[in-house]
Amino acid sequence: MTGKKPFNPLIPDPEIFQDFVDALGDHIPAIERDIARLKKAPDDRSVLADLFRAVHTIKGDAALCKLDLAVRIAHPIESVLSRLREGQLAFSDLIGEAILLALDRLELAVDAIGTGRSVENLRLNQLMQGLDALGACEPPQADRCSADLIEAVTGFQPVANLGQPHRQAAPTVRSNEHLANDLRFFRTLAQQYEARSALFKGRSARVLKLALETNAEAGKPVDPVQLAAAVYMHDIGMMFVPESVWLKQGRLSEEEKRAMQEHPLQAAGLLERMEGWGEAARMVAEHHEMPDGGGYPRGLPAHAISDGAKILAIADAFEAVTLKHSQRGHTRSILRAIAEVNACDKQFAPEWIGPFNAVIRRQVEAA
Repeated sequence: MTGKKPFNPLIPDPEIFQDFVDALGDHIPAIERDIARLKKAPDDRSVLADLFRAVHTIKGDAALCKLDLAVRIAHPIESVLSRLREGQLAFSDLIGEAILLALDRLELAVDAIGTGRSVENLRLNQLMQGLDALGACEPPQADRCSADLIEAVTGFQPVANLGQPHRQAAPTVRSNEHLANDLRFFRTLAQQYEARSALFKGRSARVLKLALETNAEAGKPVDPVQLAAAVYMHDIGMMFVPESVWLKQGRLSEEEKRAMQEHPLQAAGLLERMEGWGEAARMVAEHHEMPDGGGYPRGLPAHAISDGAKILAIADAFEAVTLKHSQRGHTRSILRAIAEVNACDKQFAPEWIGPFNAVIRRQVEAA
């Protein structure tokens, strides 16, 4: 298929096409949540059935509006899910990432088609070749086919665990302009999240300042650009959680708690699929981990948590506690937050408490 156009980019009926776009926007977050659930329970047949139905619906809706691209992408995904559901394949993180990547490319392509832009840079031929190969491969080769697909489309050789940085097949240097454009996009997403509550206004800027200054206090062992991206993106996964859950007052149910604890994987997954942000993705995925292994989503011990995630955990918690006690007045809320962060010796990395305290001390003195 190389060199051939794999789909018809025309829009026969704009109204039906927009209905498809709207429905796709509803399906994708649910699919991402189900993939995250499968990473924890790979044999959950009910989740596999939900995934199959969602992709089957996407394919049917695409056929209805004569969008060949979506049919061509959804059909082999449906085949993979059918084999998983029937026990012919075993679910793995790499298969899940291949499915998410395919749906991510579908969203990007549909958006481009709807606005009259080119889809040439999305590597759709490579994507569909990889999906076809994955749908027909022997079970022992499923991970290899998934990894080949991801590398062919993104240029990165993946690792199995979400939150670990991708290894590049060949060195790739991105310009400062590209990085700056991505950061502006991440900041826009953060501002969209902040807009969901008046209490969040300016939150990202405050966390960013504290995180960057804490890193600088320690000699900048963490890449400041990657850290900035992680700050902007670390809570974007909350936008996939119903507001009734993340704004709930009082105790969460076990199901609600699980939904909350999956939010780092949502944002990390987005960063993982963008070239050059693997380090930031790892920070986001790990920022709720704890040195004693009691954090989430993976229960990592201290030595396995990245320094960027440790910084972000402290800065994020400090902002949350300051907001919680804001009715006490600015100075008192800051002092309360300092006390709580320093008292939580099991929640935060002790090697980062010193730099954090030095930064906060300067801020209080300046105020």
